[in-house]
Amino acid sequence: MDFELEPELRMLRDAVRRFVEKELLPLEGSYANEHDIPDDVRQRLQDKAKDLGFWAFDLPEEVGGGGVGVVGMCVVFEELARCNVPSFRAPTVLTPYLGPVLFHGSQEQKEAYLLPVARGEKRTCFALTEPGAGSDPSGMRTTAVADGGHFVLNGAKIFITGADKADFAQVFARTIKDGQELGISCFLVDRDTPGMRLGQSFELMSPDRPWELLFDNVRVPADRMVGTAGQGWELAREFLDMGRLIHGPKALGRAQRALDMAIAYANERSTFGQPLARRQAIQWMIADSMVELHAARSMVLHAAWKADRGLDYHLEASAVKLYADEMLIRVVDRAIQIHGGLGLSRELPLELMYRDARSRTITEGSSEMQRMIIASGALSGRYGANRFET
Repeated sequence: MDFELEPELRMLRDAVRRFVEKELLPLEGSYANEHDIPDDVRQRLQDKAKDLGFWAFDLPEEVGGGGVGVVGMCVVFEELARCNVPSFRAPTVLTPYLGPVLFHGSQEQKEAYLLPVARGEKRTCFALTEPGAGSDPSGMRTTAVADGGHFVLNGAKIFITGADKADFAQVFARTIKDGQELGISCFLVDRDTPGMRLGQSFELMSPDRPWELLFDNVRVPADRMVGTAGQGWELAREFLDMGRLIHGPKALGRAQRALDMAIAYANERSTFGQPLARRQAIQWMIADSMVELHAARSMVLHAAWKADRGLDYHLEASAVKLYADEMLIRVVDRAIQIHGGLGLSRELPLELMYRDARSRTITEGSSEMQRMIIASGALSGRYGANRFET
């Protein structure tokens, strides 16, 4: 395995790093504690990204993207995650919130939904989670009942990021036809479809604000089903695997910034006649953080390398999410401890980074769920003890 990034990817990484420092970090004071940025600010940043050739860097070239692959996506996402604004961590200023589901649609669906999102003309959201169903689909209660050339959707989704701004939703529901359960399917539902509406929003400990989506006899044309009936969970798992993998670089960017702040403060702050950097307790916290960051980064790049080659990375994605998100909590916690009382102050971004880090061990599958996935893969006999080898 070649651990050196290709020259083009290094150039992209460095260019995005400059973009973050020049365009995004100056906005942090205004929007760090907001769940979103104004549409005009987003559009301005997207236009700059397009001018610089960054836009949709992670999407395939056939839909107008940069085609940098999963490794490239992870490298760029790590740079973007250094900025303490939810929308930049998403990160919808450089690429659309899309996911892999729409690539499985028909040509007509791609023309009407995939390509407009890829161009930045439409926005979408992913509606899977329900009050009784998240990573476990067996509790899903939203139904889609066949009625002539339509399906009628009833039910509710919760914690749906971006539902308030989405032009259409990717909705998962238990499909029923002629009284027979066909499994979970995915439907593309336009925002103005009668019967679909926003419910309450959820104020979380981090600035993110997901929404409830309600469905009351929502009639959706049958040709808005993605793939075939019953294929929905397969599509959802593909979305979740990629979503869990990219938790890794997002955690890396945040943790690296926290560590950089801790190192700088330890070198400049003195107590009892000595810099903090001379204290063994501080040195050990710095060393532990460096080792954990290195381990997490290696895991991310290995999983991304497998994804780029079309290899199964299901367990690797869970391992990345589990380790990187918990690593982030530890690194930010140490950085706060090194800063002392200043670390608790909102004058620094560390307290917000800690709140955000704590929420990440629950979103897109809790740490406990990731441990269940990894353990079941090992204990079932499907994978040997060397499952994570290349």
